[in-house]
Amino acid sequence: METTQRNRLEGATSPYLQQHATNPVAWYPWCDEALELARREDRPILLSIGYAACHWCHVMAHESFEDPDTAAVMNRLFVNIKVDREQRPDLDRIHQIAHQLLTRRPGGWPLTVFLTPDGRVPFFAGTYFPREPRHGMPGFTELLERVAALYRDRRDALEEQSAEVVAAFTTINAAPGDADTPLDPSLPDQARDALTREFDTTHGGFGKAPKFPQAPLIDRLLRDYAAAPERRRDSLHMACTTLRRMALGGINDQIGGGFARYAVDDYWMIPHFEKMLSDNGLLLALYTDAWQATGDHLFSRIAEETAQWMLGEMQAPEGGFYSALDADSEGEEGRFYLWTPKAVQALLADADYPLFAARFGLDDPPNFEGRWHLHVQASLSELAKRFHRPTEQIREQLDAARALLYQERSRRVWPMRDEKILTSWNALAIRGLARAGRLLERPDFIDAAEQAMDFVRQSLWRDGRLLASWRRGTAELPAYLDDHAFLLDAVLELLQCRWDDATAGFGDTLAERLLAGFEDTEHGGFLFTAHDHEALITRSRPLTDDALPSGNGVAARALMEFGTLRGEPRYLAAGERAVRSAAPAMARAPHAHATLLGAMDRVLQPPRVVTLSGDAADATTWQRDVERYYAPGRLVFLPAHEPGAPVRATVCEGTVCRAAPGSVHDLRAWLHAPRQQAVNN
Repeated sequence: METTQRNRLEGATSPYLQQHATNPVAWYPWCDEALELARREDRPILLSIGYAACHWCHVMAHESFEDPDTAAVMNRLFVNIKVDREQRPDLDRIHQIAHQLLTRRPGGWPLTVFLTPDGRVPFFAGTYFPREPRHGMPGFTELLERVAALYRDRRDALEEQSAEVVAAFTTINAAPGDADTPLDPSLPDQARDALTREFDTTHGGFGKAPKFPQAPLIDRLLRDYAAAPERRRDSLHMACTTLRRMALGGINDQIGGGFARYAVDDYWMIPHFEKMLSDNGLLLALYTDAWQATGDHLFSRIAEETAQWMLGEMQAPEGGFYSALDADSEGEEGRFYLWTPKAVQALLADADYPLFAARFGLDDPPNFEGRWHLHVQASLSELAKRFHRPTEQIREQLDAARALLYQERSRRVWPMRDEKILTSWNALAIRGLARAGRLLERPDFIDAAEQAMDFVRQSLWRDGRLLASWRRGTAELPAYLDDHAFLLDAVLELLQCRWDDATAGFGDTLAERLLAGFEDTEHGGFLFTAHDHEALITRSRPLTDDALPSGNGVAARALMEFGTLRGEPRYLAAGERAVRSAAPAMARAPHAHATLLGAMDRVLQPPRVVTLSGDAADATTWQRDVERYYAPGRLVFLPAHEPGAPVRATVCEGTVCRAAPGSVHDLRAWLHAPRQQAVNN
C-alpha cells in the first residue's frame, strides 16, 4: 500500500493537473496503472474532474485536497484520479451524464464521481463538497467515509444499480433514427417558437440567471432570419437584442475585450470572470454575422475587440491559441477586472472622468463586493446630449480613457492563463478570425487564423492522426469528433479568405477521417470517440448543443458543404445520414438541437458553393459584392487566378454545377433570389 501514496501528476501537461501535483492526495491521471490498482486492491475510484480556470475547483482544492487530514482519508479509502475536462471531454461527458442519472440534477465542475473498481461504473456523484458540513451538505471527509461504507456493505444493491446505469447509457447513446428517417421541415419553426417563449424581452438571452451566451441558439436565430428575412424579423430581434445586451454588459470586458463564460444575473452585468477561447471564437463569428445581417457598427466593433483580445492575450508564439484565463487572481475572483472611482479618477483628466463614470456606471453604487465592475450604463447619444459634445468626440474620449485603464490594469497581477492548446477550441478561433477577417476586411485576423491552422497541421497532426492537446512541445491524446468536425468547418472558412491547396488537401484528410474513424455506418451519425479509442463504459453520441455546438451538427453541415466544394458524393451522403439519424431526437426538442437544425437546412436546401476564377483583383471585388448580405447557405471561393482574364462564376448545389450569369450584379441577384425546397423529405 505504501507505494500507492505518491502523487503522480508531476509530469502532466495539463495546467489543471499541475495545480494538484503538490497535493498530499495520491493523485493519478486517468491511466491503466490507476485502473488496475483499483481492481487489484478492490478500492473504489474517486474521480475528480475540473479545469484550470474553474473557481469552485480552486475552492475545493484549497479546502480539501491541500489538507493532509482529508488527503489521508482519500488515500486510505480510494484510488484517486484527477482529470482535466478540457483534455478529456470523453470522460467528462460520460460522468456528467452519470451525475444526472444518479442525482436527477445537472452537473458542473468540480465534478466528483465514485466508480466501482472492476467495471468503472459510477455509483455515487456530486459536484463541489465543502470540507465542513454546510447548507445541508455533508463535510467531504464524512462523505468519503459514507461512500466507502456504501461500497463495502451494499455490494448487491450497487451491482443492480450499476446494471441500470449501463443500460441507461446504452439507451442514451443509441442512434434515435437511421439513414432513412424522414425529416420534418417544421422543426425550425418549432424551435423558434420555443425560443420565443424563453426569450427575456427586457435583457435578452433565454431564461433566467445564470445567463450563458448560448451561441448555438443565437446562430440558429440568425440562420432562421436569413431563410425568410421578411417573415422572421422576430428571430433577428431576439438574436441582436441578446448580442447587444451582452456587448454592453459586464460579461464583455469593457476595457480589454473578450467575453467571460457567463453572467450571474439577468442583466449580463456581473460575470463569472473566467474567459474561455471557445466562447470567444464562437461569439467572434456571431458578432460578425450580426454586423453583416444588420450593418450595426456596434457588432463590428465588438467583433474587432474580441479578435484583438484573442491576438493580444491568447495567441502563443508558436501560432496556436491558449485555452483560458482564470476567474481568480491573488486569490480573489474578479480582482484583476475591478475598479474604484478614486482609482479611475487618478488616471483620467478632470474633463474625462465624469464622462467615463457616466458611461460605465461609476456614478452608481458598487456592484461587486464593494467595488465596481464596468458595464455600459449610458449610450453615446445620451452622453452627447448630457455633455454637449459630438458623438464622435465622445467616442474618441472614451477610447482614449479605456486605453489608459488597460495600461494600468496590465500592471496588476494577471489571472493564471491555461497555456495548453486544444485542437477543437483553436478550430473555433480559426473560423471566427477567418470570418471576421474576410467580412470586416482585416487581413491581420486572417494572418492569425492561418498561423493557427499551420500550427495545428505541424504540431497536432502526427503519423496520420490528429491529436487533441499540446503544451510546451508535447502533443497528446487522440482527437475527438469535435476536433475533426470543428477543424473541417474552419478549413472551409479559411479557404474562402485565401485559397491554399495544402489547406484544401488537409480538409480532404479530415473529412475522410470523420467517415473512417467516427461514423456509425449502420445507423448514420457520428460517435464522440474514434472506433479505435480507449474502451470506456459507453461511447457518447453528441446530438444536443451545450456551450459548444453539437459535434454531429457541425460534422454533418461541414461535410455537406465540403462535399459540394470537392464534388464528393460520399461526404454529402454521410452528412445527410447524420441528420436523418438524429431526426427523432430533434423532433422531441428542436431548440436543443440548434446546430443539427442548421445541418438539416443543408439537406432540405443544399448549400450554394460559388467558385470564382479570372483576374484576382476583379474576382475579389466580385466576392465582396456577393457577400454584402448575410446568407449562411452561400460559400464563395477563389481557387484559381488568371491575370487580366474576365471573372467567371460557377455555382454548385449538391452534385449539380452550372455557370452563373456574366455580371456580378446578375450573380448577386440570382443568389439572393428565393429558392424552392430542393430535397424530398
